[in-house]
Amino acid sequence: MSETPDSTASTSAAGGSRWRRVAAAAGRVARAPLVGAEFLYRAGQENMHFTLPVLNGAFGDQLAARQDSRTIQMSFRRHEADVPVADLRLTPGPTGRPQKTVVFLHGLMGDEIIWQAGSTTGPRYGPALQQDLGACCLYVRYNSGLHISENGQQLHQLLTELVRAFPAAVGELVLVGHSMGGLVIRSAGYYAEQEARSGSETATAEGPGLEPTQPASWLGHLRDVLLLGVPNDGSFLEQNSFFTSLILRKINLWPTRFVSGLIDQRSNGIKDLRHARLVEQDWQNPHADDLFPPRTVVPPLPGVHYHILVGSLLKSATSVLHEYFGDGLVGAGSAHGRIFRDPAAPPDLRISTQVYPKLHHGTLLSNPEVYAYLRDVVAQ
Repeated sequence: MSETPDSTASTSAAGGSRWRRVAAAAGRVARAPLVGAEFLYRAGQENMHFTLPVLNGAFGDQLAARQDSRTIQMSFRRHEADVPVADLRLTPGPTGRPQKTVVFLHGLMGDEIIWQAGSTTGPRYGPALQQDLGACCLYVRYNSGLHISENGQQLHQLLTELVRAFPAAVGELVLVGHSMGGLVIRSAGYYAEQEARSGSETATAEGPGLEPTQPASWLGHLRDVLLLGVPNDGSFLEQNSFFTSLILRKINLWPTRFVSGLIDQRSNGIKDLRHARLVEQDWQNPHADDLFPPRTVVPPLPGVHYHILVGSLLKSATSVLHEYFGDGLVGAGSAHGRIFRDPAAPPDLRISTQVYPKLHHGTLLSNPEVYAYLRDVVAQ
């Protein structure tokens, strides 16, 4: 049976339609990697406030070593941008007196947004403090992949610059640190005290009765330090990572050496969390990678009120699980810190401890009860 002209045209059109669909599908497949790459790029740009701190927390020391443009520099932040100290333009309070100033420091792989962004579970502490008390709230962002002592020295210099630039505006100083941020605060206090002691010894050597040549340190302004979920005695997660890498190296097979090498690529900041190393001499020590390395004791600063805020995944704060796991990332025993529970501590040492049951590491940043505690401290 012969085909009519209409059926031939219909078959030809159907065949052309199939080829067009095949060509269109092939085009979509060919463009898929480009579309995917474009999507990832847009997503990365839109979430840079999240991805950049994570990248720096994981490999920030390596980025800094090769002067990579993605390296975060320690700075005060406003509107998601670095602000030089001079551009903060701080002014005295309504009565013309210096303002109570609260400085917030984030933890590992975090940034200043954690103190400012909205939350469905509770208040974000910076904006709430400004609204409720009119306090001057400042936010610091730093490269959490660097050694804690490096960030401590930088914070010391940043706070020194702050109080020298605005002597009439900066009054009592309250420092608030979450997780690694609390360790950076303690490290900064250590270096500030070392510098003050060195200056005092120099003045004594030059002769009695001489006026100090440097303006007063920020330590003279410091009144309270709040440590939220801070691993003061080290992180059990990093201790486990170190021990795992050590065992794999001891096995000494190619696969185990390879995995151990990958684990060891973690940043210096993360490695410092193993025993909360706050002083550069500790990581420079030739025994720094021993199973039980030397560690410099950094005592609380005299005249400063420390507030130790501890989260717990459990309802009870009396179990062994609470001591080890704590808020899920920081064990309660480490958060309490041996240095803050020393029975031989000076009698004038002021330490307050508060445990919050059923709070994990992240919700310490957005809990109404934690905020109420912080507000009461700042309001005093």
